[in-house]
Amino acid sequence: MKHLLGTSLVCSGLLLSGAAFAESKHAEQEWGIAAMYRTAAIPFYTADDDSTVSTFVPMMFFENEHLYIDGLEGGVFLFDEDDSDWRASAIMRLRFVDIPKSVQNAFEGDRVDFGGQIRYNFDENWRAEFEVMTDDEFQFHSNYRIAANYEFGDWELEPSFTIRYKDADFNSTYYSFDEVTGEKIGAGVDANLGIKARYHVISNLYLLGETSVTRLDNKAYNSQIVEDRYQGEVFVGFGFFNDKGKARKSELSNRPYLRVAHGWATPSNIGDIFKFNAEKDEHNNQLTSLFYGHPLTDEIFGFPIDIYLTPGLVHHWSSEVQSSSTEYVMAIKAYYTFNWPTKWRFGVAEGMSYIDNITYIEGTEMEEKGYTASNLLNYLDLSFDVNVGDLFNQKGWGNMWVGYSLHHRSAIFESASQFGRIKGGSNYNTIYLQYDF
Repeated sequence: MKHLLGTSLVCSGLLLSGAAFAESKHAEQEWGIAAMYRTAAIPFYTADDDSTVSTFVPMMFFENEHLYIDGLEGGVFLFDEDDSDWRASAIMRLRFVDIPKSVQNAFEGDRVDFGGQIRYNFDENWRAEFEVMTDDEFQFHSNYRIAANYEFGDWELEPSFTIRYKDADFNSTYYSFDEVTGEKIGAGVDANLGIKARYHVISNLYLLGETSVTRLDNKAYNSQIVEDRYQGEVFVGFGFFNDKGKARKSELSNRPYLRVAHGWATPSNIGDIFKFNAEKDEHNNQLTSLFYGHPLTDEIFGFPIDIYLTPGLVHHWSSEVQSSSTEYVMAIKAYYTFNWPTKWRFGVAEGMSYIDNITYIEGTEMEEKGYTASNLLNYLDLSFDVNVGDLFNQKGWGNMWVGYSLHHRSAIFESASQFGRIKGGSNYNTIYLQYDF
């Protein structure tokens, strides 16, 4: 089960690339990227009387005919016909475990659940959803949801009501923490009422908000460690999305790409790296990566900035201190191109990274700091490249770029529970060749 997240990211990349290579023109896509801050009530008795816990949550959004990414969840469409009100999807979703942040790292952060969803659209606004989900220990829950979407000018609202059935193992793990307390509780049904809101400020800028309240079932509420029956949560933040005031472009100027890179680990942080004070990893740990770039749009706020959805597959080579491992990445990347006197580009990507085995460079840092390492971390890519055709005055090479990128995994300075509430990560200096189709 722990490899399902990586497998899902690889499958998503294959679906994107296969569809893109089959098309000669690429229209503007439905996309978004957001920064959210979540605060939730802690329903448990706590040693220090902590009543709330907060976390910073980066989010991505994307949808086409094959798959979607919607903030905390993503999925692949198994059935989605235009003339049908039914839709079936294989999905995965991040689920928060709201305990005091001081113990979140020991509990190894939040959870990613996997499962299937069947959706029925009553009309253009209202829908019903049924889901069967499991965590990586095959502890099951199912969701029965009624939800709606409404637009009022610059406002978009999405109210929802969800009934959730949790089996006894799920309830015991997440509401009595039976491995610690020894208390086993039975299955139960809880209920959640919530609403999401999005407000269009100007151009590609939006404000985002969400709130909900959950009523726990009797079995969970009567657990010896649960104090409150009702638990609330609030999200606030902002994001960049398609400008709803403009029609989407039927053809973009940017093209899909493949990027092959090879890099070397460094124990130095980003600041030292860009001051050219990076230290060499004494064990010479290395990686090789392959990224696909799926064009989303070629402008933001009216500026010529190319935006891509970019899934990646990364191989970390074995060395004297580590075995080989595989890293899976999904991110949104932006490029800005300028002429001086050849074409150059700055690039930055934000997303998430999952690795099946913790690398030496991360593991030793976490051990020194007393953290439990996290397989799932935030991902950053900072790049700078030059057009090969301009560099060598060869017009036929104009679709190739060569450059440098920083491959970075981290947990955003202990601010993100979903990444294990740790500080640190890993950096690799890489060189790459990129080919635009």
